[in-house]
Amino acid sequence: MNLPPNRMKLALKNNQPSLGLWSQIPDPLVAEMLTGTRFDWLVLDMEHGPYDLETTVSMLQAMNGASMAPAVRPPWNDFVAIKRLLDAGVNSLIIPYVQTVEEARKAVAATRYPPHGNRGVAGGTRGTMYGRVKDYHANAHKEIFLTLQIETAEAVEQIEEIGAIEGVDALFIGPADLSASMGHLGNISHPEVQEKIAEALERMRKTPVKAGILSFDPPMAKKFIEMGFDFVCVASDTSMLVKQADDLAAVFDRNG
Repeated sequence: MNLPPNRMKLALKNNQPSLGLWSQIPDPLVAEMLTGTRFDWLVLDMEHGPYDLETTVSMLQAMNGASMAPAVRPPWNDFVAIKRLLDAGVNSLIIPYVQTVEEARKAVAATRYPPHGNRGVAGGTRGTMYGRVKDYHANAHKEIFLTLQIETAEAVEQIEEIGAIEGVDALFIGPADLSASMGHLGNISHPEVQEKIAEALERMRKTPVKAGILSFDPPMAKKFIEMGFDFVCVASDTSMLVKQADDLAAVFDRNG
């Protein structure tokens, strides 16, 4: 058996913007429902969602055979957490809160076997299709898509250096944390924040990596697409559920 291709990489190969969703509800039925949509990828959020590894695997299983590509955001830039996700079959990772070149190299190393990194070696894992993938350990890194999150004004200053590191495939702006780091907590629309996002994108364009961002506000998400971001998350399962429930309640005058 050959190593399966990374569907997140395939979704970003052309020059069209790739659109995805975010999941903070740890239930395989949610993943199964969302894979029926016409979005390109779904991020399972272990940083801010109440996920554990077993539930994450169940959600990956629910997405088997779907055109929507799965990606996972681990709780932190931790080589043990990353190792366990890779062994579980995750091949697209979004690492939160990467601030420096050193932290970026740490994330890359966690996805590589020695001598190029420090990923622990195991056989018979789900990631190897239980030992069936031919030459998995020699080739696994070729089908890993590693995205690092840029979430502070200080990290924006490091974008060119971080984006030049071999093994980094994409950089992803976290606008909520970015706005907080700039003294505009909860105000992503603030002109200073929007200017910093534009600066970050300009810096990313000087590197070979893909540029990503999120906004659950459709007009702002469309603005990011028009700015030239390669991939944009446009909604989460929780945001869609809450909005639909609130809109329905308003129809029946139940919001007061």
